[in-house]
Amino acid sequence: MAGMETLDWLSRYLLLLGIPYFLVLIAAELWILRRPALREATRGYEWRDSATSMGLGLIKLGMLALCALYTVPLFAWVYEHRVFTLSPLVWWTWVLLFFADDFTYYCYHRFAHRVRLLWSEHVNHHSSEHYNLSTALRQSTLGPAFAFVYWLPLAWIGFHPAAIAVQFGVSLLYQFWIHTEALGRLGWLENVINTPSHHRVHHGSNGIYLDRNYGGILIIWDKLFGTFQPERHDVPVRYGLVHDIRTFRLPTVIFHELAYLVRQAWNARGLRNKLGWIFGPPEWSPEGPRWPPDHPQAAD
Repeated sequence: MAGMETLDWLSRYLLLLGIPYFLVLIAAELWILRRPALREATRGYEWRDSATSMGLGLIKLGMLALCALYTVPLFAWVYEHRVFTLSPLVWWTWVLLFFADDFTYYCYHRFAHRVRLLWSEHVNHHSSEHYNLSTALRQSTLGPAFAFVYWLPLAWIGFHPAAIAVQFGVSLLYQFWIHTEALGRLGWLENVINTPSHHRVHHGSNGIYLDRNYGGILIIWDKLFGTFQPERHDVPVRYGLVHDIRTFRLPTVIFHELAYLVRQAWNARGLRNKLGWIFGPPEWSPEGPRWPPDHPQAAD
């Protein structure tokens, strides 16, 4: 019983416990970036940008708490109708859950980039033109309202909801440290896990880097499903969006893409075009895909 009580406690407070971890790593990154070579080669911190990112992180925590009012009972109901019982008190359940959660995150993350309605809530995480540990706090604030549906099948399979919440939190904590330019490539680890180099690619708005490296902790899913792109020394990563919003105002950062989607869908002619603006990929338009000029498919 003590084991389950500890698990329930962790599922509620794990992200809050991560706050000292965030602050210590940010302080370490700021110290490392003082080196002259890194000051010249990286964009570093911009206080207004970092303040916006931290504000979005706090909103995300509030949204998680608010949405828990209905997501927690829903996970409990699905778990009551589970197919198997995978006890969180045995070690191999956590091994299975690690891979199941990471694959689920890959699926969610890929859809979040390739369906415009989902992209409209995820886009704020990519809106910074800087790349540092504060960028990791620039969370998708509307995601908690619906993204949980990707994890519901794990409860139906038989993973305890508290265990799912803990593993989800572990994945988020892991992904914090990879938002940095202070670390280069990490040798053989680049073949298995998501690293700062791989995730810099994911945040790139260069055509060659768009929609690549969706992994959470592992990079193997991208390699299996053809979405992997290594960082290239001859193509420096350009951070931000294809069309940068150039503002630090929280309402604009959160809602700019959703507002654009609504305007385009409202003014579109015909149901097909309206649905295209909502459920098509971000480059979709009635006239054909709108790729940036440096995208590999722009010349097709």
